[in-house]
Amino acid sequence: MVSVVPTSRVSRRLPLRYTTLLIGLFLYGIAIAMMVQAAIGIAPWDVLSQGISIHTGIAFGWVTNLVGVVVLLLWIPIRQKPGIGTVLNALLIGPSAQLGLGIIPSPTVLWEQILLFAGGLLLLAFATGLYLGARLGPGPRDGLMTGIHNRWGWKIWIVRASIELTVLAIGWLLGGNVGFGTLAFALLVGPLVHIAMPLLVVKDRRHPAVAVPESTLVE
Repeated sequence: MVSVVPTSRVSRRLPLRYTTLLIGLFLYGIAIAMMVQAAIGIAPWDVLSQGISIHTGIAFGWVTNLVGVVVLLLWIPIRQKPGIGTVLNALLIGPSAQLGLGIIPSPTVLWEQILLFAGGLLLLAFATGLYLGARLGPGPRDGLMTGIHNRWGWKIWIVRASIELTVLAIGWLLGGNVGFGTLAFALLVGPLVHIAMPLLVVKDRRHPAVAVPESTLVE
């Protein structure tokens, strides 16, 4: 299935789509930093990055970059093709997260930690809506999951759960922060992104001309 838009409208919308993509990726990194600094548990992939950072001494943001690049390389055997948004996701979220870690203080009072985490989770959903709404490609991790689903027909929830539980376990064994924030992330991020996506997608009128893959419209 594809969505079809006029050539002229696609070209006029490209600057807006790239701007939306870049703002979304920047805010995504800041959102990750907020949740890390809250220190009540973080997302599975961030648990892995944090664990690797603890053991290697490499800054969290740069580890996030390295993990993203490695995951992107895993697209090759499953014949998944990245978009420009996929590549920029792997390259830009890490530096943004590292910047956030440098400027966002880590609270020590529980209610402040919860507020910081909640703010980070809401910002992450908004940022996800922005960068996915640009329709320039999913992130490396989500593309890996959908690629495995498309290649072998495994149910997407089984693929996602298997991968995320694996990286969560490895990250936890390496010392990454697993807590009730991790559970809150798992339960809430999907519904929040589902709310944000329709509001933030860069829309085009449907009209016969240029085909835009539907896979760029959803994560």
